[in-house]
Amino acid sequence: MAEDRKPNRLLNESSPYLLQHAYNPVDWYPWGEEALQKAKQEDKPILVSIGYAACHWCHVMEHQSFEQEKIAEVMNKHFVCIKVDREERPDVDAVYMDAMQAMGVRGGWPLNVFLNPEAKPFYGGTYFPPQQWVSLLANIAAAYEKSRSELDKSAEQFAKHLNVSELDKYGLQQKNFHIREDDFKLMGYNLSTRFDKKRGGMGEAPKFPMPSNYLLLLRYQHHTSDYTALNQVDLTLREMAYGGIYDQIGGGFARYSVDAEWLVPHFEKMLYDNGQLISLYAEAYQATRETLYHDVVYETIGFVERELMSTEGGFYSSLDADSEGVEGKFYTFTKDELQEMMGDEEPLFSKYYHATAAGNFEHGQNILHRRISDEEFAQENQLELEVLQEMVQGWKETIMEVRAKRVRPGLDDKILTSWNALMLKALSDAYYVFGNKHFLDLALRNANFILANLKQGEKLYRNYKQGRATIDAFLEDYALLARAFIRLYEVTFQEKWLQEAKRLTDYALENFFDRTEGMFFFTDQRSEKLIARKKEIFDNVVPASNSVMATNLHFLGLYFDDERYMALSDEMLAKVKDLLLKEPSHLSNWASLYFHKLTPTAEVTIVGPEAPELRAELSAFYLPNMILIGSETGEGSSIPLLEDKVAINGKTTIYVCFNKTCQLPVHTAAEALEQLRDREDEPKFPAL
Repeated sequence: MAEDRKPNRLLNESSPYLLQHAYNPVDWYPWGEEALQKAKQEDKPILVSIGYAACHWCHVMEHQSFEQEKIAEVMNKHFVCIKVDREERPDVDAVYMDAMQAMGVRGGWPLNVFLNPEAKPFYGGTYFPPQQWVSLLANIAAAYEKSRSELDKSAEQFAKHLNVSELDKYGLQQKNFHIREDDFKLMGYNLSTRFDKKRGGMGEAPKFPMPSNYLLLLRYQHHTSDYTALNQVDLTLREMAYGGIYDQIGGGFARYSVDAEWLVPHFEKMLYDNGQLISLYAEAYQATRETLYHDVVYETIGFVERELMSTEGGFYSSLDADSEGVEGKFYTFTKDELQEMMGDEEPLFSKYYHATAAGNFEHGQNILHRRISDEEFAQENQLELEVLQEMVQGWKETIMEVRAKRVRPGLDDKILTSWNALMLKALSDAYYVFGNKHFLDLALRNANFILANLKQGEKLYRNYKQGRATIDAFLEDYALLARAFIRLYEVTFQEKWLQEAKRLTDYALENFFDRTEGMFFFTDQRSEKLIARKKEIFDNVVPASNSVMATNLHFLGLYFDDERYMALSDEMLAKVKDLLLKEPSHLSNWASLYFHKLTPTAEVTIVGPEAPELRAELSAFYLPNMILIGSETGEGSSIPLLEDKVAINGKTTIYVCFNKTCQLPVHTAAEALEQLRDREDEPKFPAL
């Protein structure tokens, strides 16, 4: 029992992942000066072990190795051992993950890296079984004692590699280039070569939801009228919503599917996935009016509010994959358990959710999933649609009651700024599309929580727990929060949110921007210096912080008529264009920015007492290349786009403008929509 063991230095940390290791017999240190100085003073190699609270194999390695006294003795004798929560310290994780890849090791977590006392890496790997781990520890210790100069030489070479600029590494050079229709179509084509046209998604298993890929495809279809793109979005979103990766009972998505059919998830649920998928399904609903997407948005917000929202208004980070040490136990059922719960309705329930006596998962367990729509199922089983839907709702309530008595998966209750920003934008997007005031109330509560607890002056913090914010924020925190505040402004017309977005952007320009290369560093110049200062270029499950900043600069340049912002956004996009054409799946958020520059972004200003109502009418239509500005009075604003715009004759007026040229003022959403659609049919491709 942990209570019988002596705690290590992690006991005073706030990260649940670090606290999970606080009673290991390993003499763990958190990342920081104390551990690094100890390594120098004692001339010992450093072991940095990186993971996160919802990581299944991190738990396995802890139980098999880090909890074992004899293995801990070896670690403590020969190494200074440091535990890192990658979610709190993505800067540390990025440096040493890059080192692993330079060593030819496929990255993943747990990540175990060996460093010399200068914090320069010379060897590493991911998960190791106990015997292999002990053998590796002994070999590293012996090599450090007998071949120190060779290890230091290797470490120096890796450190040099880490300090090669990302722009140099990938040949990203600024060029004079044109925004071209053909280039955008080439991006779409190159992305399409990776489509799984049977089950959706990209490529083979494992499959991760990659929201920015599908947001790009929605916009690609909107611009080109290429329904191949929309069909792939619909296939992917439908298969995900029907699959085991989606919690059919409680809502919300798991992190990824281990198979190609979205059936068997890795059961952890992450805030960053669910926030972005809410935004994606909301936008897809706006483009298609598919009721399934509506249901996914409502159910996923319900899950996040119920299981990840703090009493203060912040959102927690994740739920573990395991409960009682078994992956997926909380979510799966045997056929006998279902029979006991559902009684006479069990055969229909099991047909609907594809549960069998043999099970579709481990040990006779069933992952509940669907394959067809409610309309098709009702027709096949000679049921009225309304009757089926009432039964499904009753089944869900029954399962939720049973779950309430089960041991819940572990909760990672730290609050991270960038992940909260993704959820804040999701709630704002959902309110924009569906007009549900509860979504806006949640968004405003979260936004005010962030300002009160994670911002001090102009500076942000990364993390919050129990009244403490201790880690300086990274570029992704500034970028994603600014993006969320821009969206919150568009759905409230409260100018404070747009001003907050501008302040965050200006702080990033002052403290993160590399004027030599024209891109942003991931870390604040005022924060701790690591052995390398990285730039995040490639869009992953979460878009790259540089692509988000470039997009923010585009929009803020329009709002504030700031040519400097616009020019910088253009220059950043220019640097990645060659690679973007070849690898759009790795730069899909950059490609969406390219979409915004293909034709002038519409500037729609609504002035007058009915501004919120007219905004709501416009939001019924899919208009992805538009910014919204609004005021009920038109007075006292510092936004240049509101200057000289008034409610004509006291009647709410809409001004539709492109490239600082406005159409005739109109008074109805229908008239504004006609102006917007007329302009979309006249693309312009300006040179940058």
